[in-house]
Amino acid sequence: MSRIGKQPVTIPSGVDVAIDGQNVTVKGPKGSLSYEVPAPITVAQEDGAIVVSRPNDERESRSLHGLVRTLIFNNVTGVTEGFSKKLEIVGTGYRATAKGSDLELALGYSHPITVKAPEGITLQLEGNTKITVSGIDKQQVGEVAAKIRKLRKPEPYKGKGVRYAGEHVRRKAGKAGK
Repeated sequence: MSRIGKQPVTIPSGVDVAIDGQNVTVKGPKGSLSYEVPAPITVAQEDGAIVVSRPNDERESRSLHGLVRTLIFNNVTGVTEGFSKKLEIVGTGYRATAKGSDLELALGYSHPITVKAPEGITLQLEGNTKITVSGIDKQQVGEVAAKIRKLRKPEPYKGKGVRYAGEHVRRKAGKAGK
């Protein structure tokens, strides 16, 4: 039995969950998210909690059991608290400026790069080197943060580039390090 899948997802106050067949819709103070549950897995609402169950012990059912429970839990967490990822820009002359809801990044290229915030995602700037990506959908927040980081990954010699807050960049010795 999946240890994660068999745990019920508790529904906090202020959150409304609607289960319509295989579609689970979660509404909360920050917004609304829906998720289409894959075929063999069933979802039910029992005394203030969401219970995810599987019909058999086949490989596909076992692999989906914990996944579905975690995705529903992430939806509940997203509409109540939201998710955020912090990025840091390291390097001389590397900076970000806010242009309305979009960001303009100077990352050592010959031109500035404009990053448009998708619907449901907010990009906040602290100083000119710290970016916070926040929203209610965990997958979308992570994807936008990864795309911003991909514009200039941290390089191993000087550590310059865009990195996650707290990320350790493995450094290499340069030419003089023989």
